[in-house]
Amino acid sequence: MKKVAVVLATAGLAACASTTVINSEPSGAMLYLNGEKVGVTPYTHTDSKIVGSTNTVTLKKDGYQDLTTAFSRNEEVSVGAVIGGVLVLVPFLWVMEYKPTHTYEMVPMKSATNQ
Repeated sequence: MKKVAVVLATAGLAACASTTVINSEPSGAMLYLNGEKVGVTPYTHTDSKIVGSTNTVTLKKDGYQDLTTAFSRNEEVSVGAVIGGVLVLVPFLWVMEYKPTHTYEMVPMKSATNQ
């Protein structure tokens, strides 16, 4: 019985984390998450925020307009969290996950010769 409890607890906690890959077109854009510089695209983001949490994304790249958008942890159902939630209730806070990938298309700046 103790082993079953450990397995269920581990599965429930593992279901708490959600991962998404943030891509940009073109790639290599500087990425800011929630105002913090975290790297360049493509970038793998993992967190254990609860359902409905939102992350603000800002992408910056020379020659392109800055892009600011957001994604929320309400995009896909986590089967592991649902099973864990039924058994121990707590993982229902993490029943939703991010989509596996988020791709954002950046808009080129107009040059003086194109105007």
